Amino acid sequence: MSVIGASGVQALTLDAAQVAGFIDFMAEKHGFDKAELAAIFNRAKGHEKIIEAMTRPAEGKQWFEYRPIFITDKRIDGGVQFLREHEELLHRAEQQYGVPAEIIVAIIGVETFYGRVTGSYPVLEAVSTLAFHYPKRAAFFRGELEQFLLLAREEHVDPLSLTGSYAGAMGMPQFISSSYRHYAVDFDGDGKRNIWNDVDDVVGSVANYLSENGWRRGQGVVIAARNGRDTDVLDKWAGAGVRPSVAVTEVKATGVVDTAALSDVDKVSVIRLQQKLAPEYWLGLNNFYVITRYNTSPLYAMAVYQLAEQIRAKAAL
Repeated sequence: MSVIGASGVQALTLDAAQVAGFIDFMAEKHGFDKAELAAIFNRAKGHEKIIEAMTRPAEGKQWFEYRPIFITDKRIDGGVQFLREHEELLHRAEQQYGVPAEIIVAIIGVETFYGRVTGSYPVLEAVSTLAFHYPKRAAFFRGELEQFLLLAREEHVDPLSLTGSYAGAMGMPQFISSSYRHYAVDFDGDGKRNIWNDVDDVVGSVANYLSENGWRRGQGVVIAARNGRDTDVLDKWAGAGVRPSVAVTEVKATGVVDTAALSDVDKVSVIRLQQKLAPEYWLGLNNFYVITRYNTSPLYAMAVYQLAEQIRAKAAL
């Protein structure tokens, strides 16, 4: 049931039967007190706007529409400033985890414009809305709701006090709850994993996330293909997904790329990005795939890569 609140925003009453069943599950599996959880959910509401937002993600756009959202002068300049302000911290993270500083910065830049836009939805309400009122991905978000309540208990915080995006992503790096529990680190040794406003923890956590998902120190991210060459076979390979699965021996035979660029690579993926007039093609390496573990869209991973390159180049001037 939906109601219009005093602010004019359409609220959603969380499904009582589903909430009750979830409380029983959390009590049985994790030892939560049913009355305490019931009190928490009684204070929570759902949001119709969250359901609407899930149906029109930015990643549904074409590349020529998506790229200008993130590759802007303001975001590049903000990245250069962040890089220079936190140079020592970023160097320490790069040394420890093997992830280039500009990639760490670009992730934060794409996710929240370096902490400027982190989301204002109570995470409990966002994830509950999707867990109980978005059947398409209800199972995933029930898992995230479970992870969120465990996180709040472990970190000794009120579950209704934490805010984030409409999908429940939190802090400067926009970690979902499972990512927070698995990858967030206390990079300044103060005994807390604070990804909201502790830049040390944010930088360390992003680097650790990529490292734990298989980042290869010293390897590149993508290689530009020679457009206009064997587009039929490139389109076929592009349909295989972002995980490197195309043998380099096959790619070399097509002549779409300088073979020297693939001297230390066994397999690649083929990324097809639609420009206004024609598609462009890139060969994705393992590290491109790792970036998609943060967000599964190849558009996202390419935006991170290109923003990182722009930041690196401008910072070197």
